[in-house]
Amino acid sequence: MIPVQGFEGAKVAVLGLGRSGLAAARALRAGGAEPLVWDDGAAARAQAEDEGFTLHDPLKPGALEAVAAMIVSPGIPHLYPRPHPAIAAAWAACVPVDNDVGVFFRSLGGGDWDSHATPPRVIAVTGSNGKSTTAALIHHCLEEAGMAAQLAGNIGVGVLDMDPPEDGEVIVLELSSYQTDLARALTPDVAVFTNLSPDHLDRHGGMGGYFAAKRRLFAEGGPDRAVIGVDEDEGRYLANQMAEGPGDGRLIRVSAGQKLTGPGWHVVARKGWLSEVRKGRQVASIDLRGMRGLPGAHNHQNACCAYGALRALGLAPKLLEAGLRSFAGLPHRSQPVAEKDGVMFVNDSKATNVDAAAKALAAFPRIRWICGGLEKDGGLDGLKPALGSVAKAYVIGREAQGFALKLGDLPLEICTTMAVAVDRAAAEAEPGETVLLAPAAASFDQYDNFEQRGQDFMDQVAAVIAK
Repeated sequence: MIPVQGFEGAKVAVLGLGRSGLAAARALRAGGAEPLVWDDGAAARAQAEDEGFTLHDPLKPGALEAVAAMIVSPGIPHLYPRPHPAIAAAWAACVPVDNDVGVFFRSLGGGDWDSHATPPRVIAVTGSNGKSTTAALIHHCLEEAGMAAQLAGNIGVGVLDMDPPEDGEVIVLELSSYQTDLARALTPDVAVFTNLSPDHLDRHGGMGGYFAAKRRLFAEGGPDRAVIGVDEDEGRYLANQMAEGPGDGRLIRVSAGQKLTGPGWHVVARKGWLSEVRKGRQVASIDLRGMRGLPGAHNHQNACCAYGALRALGLAPKLLEAGLRSFAGLPHRSQPVAEKDGVMFVNDSKATNVDAAAKALAAFPRIRWICGGLEKDGGLDGLKPALGSVAKAYVIGREAQGFALKLGDLPLEICTTMAVAVDRAAAEAEPGETVLLAPAAASFDQYDNFEQRGQDFMDQVAAVIAK
């Protein structure tokens, strides 16, 4: 646990008692604060009460008097589509609102840091797609290189549930827009921006608000080094904002497909090769083809981002190549599940938006595509350029008919359930084809989360393979 610093003897409200909320309450108590906790759900309140926390409804008259701050869980809206009433009450009472990431950064340098010969460092990763894989890949490469590392944030454990870092340790954080948007302190040593595509637009009031939430990781305090994907205008803008000049060595630009020029520091993946270029000279290259845990151009971009972040810490290219090669990938993200009679089955249930699904479709030459679910804002038009590799779509979800209508003249079948989709796709797949789950939609119409959807796919594949 990272005890929260700066609130000793103070009352601090905690709103939302899921994983991060309870961790914040425990860390506040460990740091000498008096947490006053609340959740709209009775079960969450009961759990907190069982741990000895004081329940405190922030909407009662005078409830926020003498409260030093309010720590809010990331799932609770604080601005769009409308502020939670308790947050509006905190604004009215002039109570500062923060989240667990903000208090993590303000508390990290406490404890026994004065005794460290090498201060711990933080790499923080954000972006629309690939941030989980990038963060996990960075962590994996650090461990493969024999360095102490922890993985936390939107992946692994909550930021305040980590152990206090030891001498020279590297903390790797995956941070969603929900987390970066509200944090009052964001001071990583290295910040990574993978890419940007439409997602969570209702929560951020549109693309501008969504990008602004991501940009805060670079603008609030500012990292020592920035690794920025420049394949979209937002990334190019952000890189330009961070650079003090054409050859600024604190910025590493990343691209999957473009040839980057100029005197700066670039990491590029083209035709399956990762190249590092500094001051116009190639200083390293790695063949990414055949790396089973990193299939497709989107994973090559993830590899470039991870490589850039680790090079910013000074790790050697040969060490990083070994780490990239041994990375097995993450569950539900271009995850090879099985192979039978020359047909590969791949689980990319995490492809919950159009851009992620398009990148998954581009990774394989001929696809039996399982898609559908709870469609997100923005429609499906962004998928059309990626559909050339699709032999047939098998549409699932409660609104499968409506989803299918937006796929144009693509050969398709309305399956509704995962069991039917896997069975039909497996029956029709030919050697050399891939049965790919890349839904391009959220899972909540049929599942609790994308992990449950991916597990259902894997269970259905196992049943087909066993026939």
